[in-house]
Amino acid sequence: MNTDFNSVLFAFLLTLFAGLATGVGSTIAFFAKKTNTRFLTVSLGFSAGVMIYVAFVEIFVKGREVLTEAMGMRQGWWVAVLSFFAGVALIAIIDKIIPSQENPHEARKIEGGAEEEKSGRLLRMGAMTALAIGIHNFPEGLATFTAALSEPQIGIAIAVAVAIHNIPEGIAVSVPVYYATGSKRKAFRLSFLSGLAEPVGALVGYLLLLPLMTDTLMGILFAFVAGIMVFISLDELLPAAEKYGEHHLSIYGLVSGMAVMALSLLLFK
Repeated sequence: MNTDFNSVLFAFLLTLFAGLATGVGSTIAFFAKKTNTRFLTVSLGFSAGVMIYVAFVEIFVKGREVLTEAMGMRQGWWVAVLSFFAGVALIAIIDKIIPSQENPHEARKIEGGAEEEKSGRLLRMGAMTALAIGIHNFPEGLATFTAALSEPQIGIAIAVAVAIHNIPEGIAVSVPVYYATGSKRKAFRLSFLSGLAEPVGALVGYLLLLPLMTDTLMGILFAFVAGIMVFISLDELLPAAEKYGEHHLSIYGLVSGMAVMALSLLLFK
């Protein structure tokens, strides 16, 4: 593994590029009409599809493969499944702890929606999604950084694939925040910050975790993150997509998100 200054800088810049791609997705908020609930429904469904597909098809599978190779088939499967549900449990606890935004001065009705649909729920959903994406970007950043140090060509391919993944993830954060606050700047900022977890993961990995990182710990992290992403999609994104628009639009968005993620994985494998 190359650890000279130029190699480390190159690996870090690749990871930064991948993380900041969430900002590309967040620019969707700049072109959306605030009262367009159809757009909101499709976008939320799309984001849920992205997160569910990549969690089950890519992240959990990677974690399970690493764990079964390191610990054996039976024990590796058990640890992967337990790590997955530990991630679900953690984000469920966080979901209960974070208070609902009930400030009436910040409430903005969405045209055509029900009376109880206040901006607090969307703002909270955007923050929760940013948290989940930030947590999952952390080990992704570490993985991209480590791969780039080991083999720059592989690092480039992983960084591009992760960047493509992060673009629709930016939508998951920016759209609900924009609809909740009416502020394009706030929507972009929160999405941008969630992407910064990627280079932070690289930095922490270089300074602290890289000397101690094992295959087992990496596998646990990936399975853990998959659980977080699935919970956010099922508990926040899909119910909101259903609530703010038509059922079929949310499903079309869901399938479209899965298709885009599948295509990106196929193109950059």
